[in-house]
Amino acid sequence: MFQYLNGVLPEAGAGDAGAEAAGVGRRLFLKMGLSSGFALYTVGVGAQEAGGASGAQGGYGPGAPMTLKPFQQPLAFVSIDAEGIVTVKIGKIDFGQGVQTALPMLVAEEMDADWSRIRCELAPAGEAYKDPFFQIQMVGGSTSMKASWMQYREIGARMRAMLLATASKRTGVPVAQLRTENGKVVVPDGQRLDYGVLAAGAVNEPVPATVALKTPAQFRLIGKPMDRLDARAKSSGRQDFGIDFQQPGLRTVVMLHPPVFGGRVASFDAAPALAVPGVEEVIKVPLVNGATGLAIVADGFWPARKARELLKVEWDLAGLERVDSAALLAQFRELSKQPGTVVQKAEGAPAGLSAAGTISAEYVFPYLAHTPMEPLNCSIDFRGDRCTVWVGSQFQTVDQAQVAGVLGLKPEQVVLNTMTAGGGFGRRATPTSDYLVEAAQVAKARHAAGKPGPIKMIWTREDDVRGGYYRPMHLHRVEIAHDGKGQVVSWKHVIVGQSITMGTPFAAFTVKNGADTTMTEGVAESAYPFPIALEVHHPKVNVPVLWWRSVGHTHTAFVMETLVDELAQAGGVDPVAYRRQLLAKHERHLAALDLAVARSGYGKTRLEKGRAWGVAVHESFGTVVAYVVEASMRDGRARLHRVTAGVHCNLAVNPRTIEAQVQGALVMGIGTTLPGAEITFKNGEVQQSNWHDYRIATHVDAPQVDVFIVPSAEPPTGMGECGVPPIAPAMANAMAALTGKRVRALPFQI
Repeated sequence: MFQYLNGVLPEAGAGDAGAEAAGVGRRLFLKMGLSSGFALYTVGVGAQEAGGASGAQGGYGPGAPMTLKPFQQPLAFVSIDAEGIVTVKIGKIDFGQGVQTALPMLVAEEMDADWSRIRCELAPAGEAYKDPFFQIQMVGGSTSMKASWMQYREIGARMRAMLLATASKRTGVPVAQLRTENGKVVVPDGQRLDYGVLAAGAVNEPVPATVALKTPAQFRLIGKPMDRLDARAKSSGRQDFGIDFQQPGLRTVVMLHPPVFGGRVASFDAAPALAVPGVEEVIKVPLVNGATGLAIVADGFWPARKARELLKVEWDLAGLERVDSAALLAQFRELSKQPGTVVQKAEGAPAGLSAAGTISAEYVFPYLAHTPMEPLNCSIDFRGDRCTVWVGSQFQTVDQAQVAGVLGLKPEQVVLNTMTAGGGFGRRATPTSDYLVEAAQVAKARHAAGKPGPIKMIWTREDDVRGGYYRPMHLHRVEIAHDGKGQVVSWKHVIVGQSITMGTPFAAFTVKNGADTTMTEGVAESAYPFPIALEVHHPKVNVPVLWWRSVGHTHTAFVMETLVDELAQAGGVDPVAYRRQLLAKHERHLAALDLAVARSGYGKTRLEKGRAWGVAVHESFGTVVAYVVEASMRDGRARLHRVTAGVHCNLAVNPRTIEAQVQGALVMGIGTTLPGAEITFKNGEVQQSNWHDYRIATHVDAPQVDVFIVPSAEPPTGMGECGVPPIAPAMANAMAALTGKRVRALPFQI
């Protein structure tokens, strides 16, 4: 369930292609800035206040004023057929976050469209669909609504203005005397002109540079719980995903990757593989980061996979680091005791306090794989001077440029069609575009050999678990002195872990004074007024790493929220009351926490014997999520019975989407606590391969979840990732209340 507090929505006021072959150049990111692991670009649109006149600068498109940019052009996003069906194109990918409904809601709201006649399509890679924040086409950092809040409303308002202008010419009635309602223009004499009738004329009207937007008090769609437009297709099995793409003559490709990252093919015998019916060829291809692998091309997936099992390969692994998890942990421990890169010095320690107690804690977090439900895949049709790609891409502009670089084309010669994807969690936003680059290399080799035609690259889940990108392993060492009453005298904090962005084009914006901010977020800018002296170490390890849903917050929230609980206990203060004291200057944190506490019954409801409360509150991507959990112990770990969530994401465009995001993120966060939820290495090789030995949460791990949303009329903040970080520490705090033992590692150790 989800609810607004009091059940009401508040009123307002509450390069060349060859140079690109090795990777996307830095110039692609020159206009980008980063926040919380992803780029943010500030433009005039997005800084506008709701309910005011809106406009921007730039120029694009026939009949458009020179003050508009491509992403502000309504005809690139909205089409209306003769029956009045309104189709909204969105420049994002939808892999579960609900933008195929929420973004059309913004357009429909300002258009006064009939919601029952709204449809949605995912847009291909294109100039108009580049994100106003990022200046490239992508999804990341939980910014879909934040970045598009004003953009899509303006698109709807401009389309409405063009429809009104057409109606005015048709009826002779001034625009000021016309109004719109539920997909129709209403004339004072009672005529009701359907948008479908006006559409043909509207597309020829000038696009207004300035439009008036509704105030929150005028919203009829925004803020209301709406069913998802894609729910029926997905629940009935009719939704096509990237992996479902078919085309005449399509060939399937599976890859054999080296067992150690960076390995190269020394020699191979393809004869046993080629003997499998349906297998056409085995091709040696370059991979990203200097490695090489083998591509098996067949007329279907199963022949290709069977053939892969029969390949005889000798690998060149000379000079490669053979990572071992136990040895790496020992290395991290030693590093944590050495002086590191200073991120921030301690400030604001209370004067006159003397230490009555200390907390010395070491926290360990493993590598994590993304393992989306739909394995990584893409389809490519290379015809020499042009190429078409079908992929569930989270990084359309980057992927388009990478494919173009491999094929010796310009990006505009690559048509990249965005497909619906079955999850991603950051894995489909890879700067190297690894699996697309591999597919492009295969397509290039086949074309050179006179074998044109479409191919579909499929990475099995085993391929991704063993040869993909991971959330980095981290170790935190914390030394705290306190006065025994909840006041912190000193706090020394060291984090050891690989940098996600060093060596990528993002480094210029995320790495500050030698420290990767994607690793320290959640500590460096913590809402708690602790005098934290923070240092980091970024060891280089032969393991490719990448953002994982909620990025640095996946580990920093756990450390901070369990330590806050421990300090409360040391001071003899209720953990909720202690947090309220510390967060006194943070209204949004308090609102989320108070809402979760009030709706959970914390402090008022008597729990069954053997159960305890656990609390955590954390801000990520501009949104605050507080959890109050009710848990017991079973087989040495916490069993959740109920979770109450308080969410402050400013204005919730579609509360039903918020509920779904919190539920999904929460379950994913629970998964990080389960035994076996870790990627480990031995002799340089990943020891896990699929869900039988890499644990994820399932239905039996999911508790009852009640989601409550703090009312607000302020522009939306992030939501997709924000429900992950607080759940594991809330569980750990409940375990400490039940057992008297503090949890210092994920997954929980039994």
